[in-house]
Amino acid sequence: MGLFNVTHPTSFLLTGIPGLESSHPWLAGPLCVMYAVALGGNTVILQAVRMEPSLHAPMYFFLSMLSFSDVAMSLATLPTVFRTFCLDARDIAFDACLIQMFLIHSFSMMESGILLAMSFDRYVAICDPLRYATVLTNEVIAGMGLAVTARSFFTLFPLPFLIKRLPICRSNVLSHSYCLHPDMMKLACADITINSIYGLFVLVSTFGMDLLFIFLSYVLILHSVMGIASREERLKALNTCVSHILAVLAFYVPMIGVSTVHRFGKHVPRYIHVLMSNIYLFVPPVLNPLIYSAKTKEIRRAIVRMFHRMKV
Repeated sequence: MGLFNVTHPTSFLLTGIPGLESSHPWLAGPLCVMYAVALGGNTVILQAVRMEPSLHAPMYFFLSMLSFSDVAMSLATLPTVFRTFCLDARDIAFDACLIQMFLIHSFSMMESGILLAMSFDRYVAICDPLRYATVLTNEVIAGMGLAVTARSFFTLFPLPFLIKRLPICRSNVLSHSYCLHPDMMKLACADITINSIYGLFVLVSTFGMDLLFIFLSYVLILHSVMGIASREERLKALNTCVSHILAVLAFYVPMIGVSTVHRFGKHVPRYIHVLMSNIYLFVPPVLNPLIYSAKTKEIRRAIVRMFHRMKV
């Protein structure tokens, strides 16, 4: 019972972009557009996959998972971002902040796991196409989705309790318009070694390993593609991977940038930290539906047919 008998503020104060507070109303417009694209675009893809029988295939089931995680991530950050930038209402209850922190980190980890699953899909499709349908059955795909979800939940479940055990008495002002574990633990006036070690462990054992296996899958894919005699067939095989590669870059490049700035950019202005974090959370959900709609003709055709049916 005494584990959480420490001092906590009743609420935190969120921050938009330091130094640009007077511009928050102007920034609200572009943010609303980004949320509209993220929520609308990913919802359209989910509906297209659900309604179009030709998209009932492993690649598009994984894409549905990616779109779902993007919608969930956008909904997790939308309330506080909207209140901070549009209403100048910066307060958030302590427990609500813990819940938002858990959801943001969970959906981010889910997206990483889904991108890994999608790389496995591309590996099987290119390196062992004859067994594609027997390897990636509906049961296997559902199991992979459940495994990704369970990993996120159980790995990140300790985070709220690790924060709750810390006395927070330095300040109650957070650096972003949403709640993150590194941001919250820095407000503690106690030893945060356990939090730091666990955070690094989670980063390396999940995101780091996912990125490593994605890289290895593409090494094997390239090795297999180079064995194809026809140049046209090689390009055709690689073209099926372009959307996934772009989605991986859209997710991991901002993440690596954020991690680098947080660990080595102590003298970098605060607004750079905030902008990098915003890019990491806001850009992938916006880009993913645009990437897959632009680069995958089956998705484009399904979306056109879906809207045509709606008009009829």
